[in-house]
Amino acid sequence: MKLTNKEAKDILENARNKFEDQRWIDHSLCVGEAAKRIAVALKKNNIEVDVDKAETLGYVHDIGKMTGPSNGHIIRGYEYMKEQGYDEEYCNVCLTHSYLNNDINCTAGGIPDDIPFRTKFIQNHQYTLEEKIINLCDLMCTTKIYTIDKRLIDIMMRRGAYSNTQYHIKETYKLKEYFDDLLGYNLYDLFPEIKDHL
Repeated sequence: MKLTNKEAKDILENARNKFEDQRWIDHSLCVGEAAKRIAVALKKNNIEVDVDKAETLGYVHDIGKMTGPSNGHIIRGYEYMKEQGYDEEYCNVCLTHSYLNNDINCTAGGIPDDIPFRTKFIQNHQYTLEEKIINLCDLMCTTKIYTIDKRLIDIMMRRGAYSNTQYHIKETYKLKEYFDDLLGYNLYDLFPEIKDHL
């Protein structure tokens, strides 16, 4: 079953009254809106990308937090989307959004426990351009959009630094450079409000 950006946004907005702490909802909205902006710019640059899908995936990437605590939201989000009957592309982003380079060790907040299904999925999955956009936007957004420098510092201040932190930081910068190259200019130019969040 397909999911539109409006339907995905409605899921988030309808969940608001169930949560005292709504930061994950505002974060998801920020990721979806940032993803749309990047996708629109890529499309203008003749890059094949689905703008609606990029926005939609941004809205649902953390949907597992609707079904329980932050810890474990990746698997729960995937399972929730499957149970609702959504197409694989909408389920998959719940798994892929936290891991760069098809590597579960390339993530923020330390090396995760080995969950065989997740590990195998991440190792073998062909990331779509839309999923890569979500990888980057998740690393630029809290409830506002930031430079990756500021966002990565935010993550380290909350979660700490680990043996994989340097690796993850390097790969995050590479991911931004990948999109800079596709666009032909600094991706931050799409987000003039960043200067207000420095």
